[in-house]
Amino acid sequence: MLRTRPWRSASLRLLTDHDRDEALAICDRDPIANVFASARIRATGLDPTRLGGQLWGYTDGGGALSALCYSGANLVPVEAGPDAVAAFAAKARMQGRRCTSIVGPAGAVSQLWSLLAPSWDAPRDVRPVQPVLAMSVPSAIEPDPRVRMVRLGELDVLLPACIAMFTEEVGVSPVGADGGAAYRARMADLIGAGRSFARIDDGKVIFKAEIGAVTPHACQVQGVWVPPDERGRGHAVRGMAAVVQAALRLAPVVTLYVNDFNAPARAAYRHVGFTQAGTFMSVLF
Repeated sequence: MLRTRPWRSASLRLLTDHDRDEALAICDRDPIANVFASARIRATGLDPTRLGGQLWGYTDGGGALSALCYSGANLVPVEAGPDAVAAFAAKARMQGRRCTSIVGPAGAVSQLWSLLAPSWDAPRDVRPVQPVLAMSVPSAIEPDPRVRMVRLGELDVLLPACIAMFTEEVGVSPVGADGGAAYRARMADLIGAGRSFARIDDGKVIFKAEIGAVTPHACQVQGVWVPPDERGRGHAVRGMAAVVQAALRLAPVVTLYVNDFNAPARAAYRHVGFTQAGTFMSVLF
């Protein structure tokens, strides 16, 4: 039986499990910015079937791996300078758009999108400034004692809140052609891993958040949400203080990113104790 060799060009190649340590070393140059890619590699390895996408590697003039790009549901450049971004854009342009977003450090994503925009379809939204926030000590704010790990039997209670958060944040519903099965499975996985947190009062979700990515160096909080009729009462601040307390048991740094135009969320995160550690950009399709 013939084996298909992984593709490669002069400066770009498809990475395999043999490249795992080298790829992680690149991610670890900036553990906060690269927490998503690092967590995926650590959890699944680099085989595309397990990874949920491909990991492209850019090699410099000396032949050493110097930058990465995760190509799956998201297109995510990692430690990519101008030459690497140009190579990644050429590959992405050749295969056509397969992702639903481009996300990552603002400089790399801005250049990547400028190269792809002439040949890709118009995005739904471009968010050029998304502050990346981080903290490495518990909040000075008293945590909400009612915020706790969600139990698997509470998935049906939590799921409508997750769908509402996603729709409000991203602009489209996560319930796709599969009726939401994939999204439901993802939320169930996070609950099963002990990384979904909520305050649930009499069957109503008052606050929720998940720890979506975890590495030995950092973890990333996502999906922070308070229902509209409960906002302005401090639930987000005290809830996030509780989530940070739990997250610091998993990694020494807790991070997240937020839209620059979301003034209430940015104020809440400042109150909790987060400070800016970088800037992301997202292009949403």
